[in-house]
Amino acid sequence: MKSCLLCGVGGQGTVLASRILAQAAMNQGLFARTAETIGMSQRGGCVVSHVRIGEYVSSPMIPEGQADMMIGFEPGEVVRNLSYLKEDGIVITCKQVVQAVTASLSGSDYNAEDMIAYLQRKVKHCIVIDGAEICNICGSGKVLNVALVGAAAQSGAMGISVEDVKAVLAAKLKPQFLAMNEQALALGAQCVTQ
Repeated sequence: MKSCLLCGVGGQGTVLASRILAQAAMNQGLFARTAETIGMSQRGGCVVSHVRIGEYVSSPMIPEGQADMMIGFEPGEVVRNLSYLKEDGIVITCKQVVQAVTASLSGSDYNAEDMIAYLQRKVKHCIVIDGAEICNICGSGKVLNVALVGAAAQSGAMGISVEDVKAVLAAKLKPQFLAMNEQALALGAQCVTQ
């Protein structure tokens, strides 16, 4: 069984990314379970999605220390949830900060470079992608989730290929959004060297 924890801030597409991963696995004939824990169910709240894939999956929730991979839409959220990652797990994170509403309300502030430096010290396999650049190239801020899934697929950690994800996109997206999402998928994949 493979487990992936996705974490970010509401409105970034975390839940949709988890559904893309799960559908790619199901298209391979595997069993997939997903669950979300959402701090504030509005744009700007903390969002964590659990994805578990395998021949048999009894529970959608990933126990601490059991995630093969973490996909971080926001580096501070990865740091906050790092206890879920296996010792030899992989982290793929976007380097841009999107501060959650809870942090803004508390008056706390942090630096993305500090968070990424911490992750690179603590995690053997940490891949940082420039989500803002990819979104700029693709012409939409709404493709970050697909770029991160592309990097995750390219890493091989979940047993899902970039082509598997591409097939899900072709089946699920409206034709007018397909090309830019395929471009984001490819750019995300290019950020990973195996």
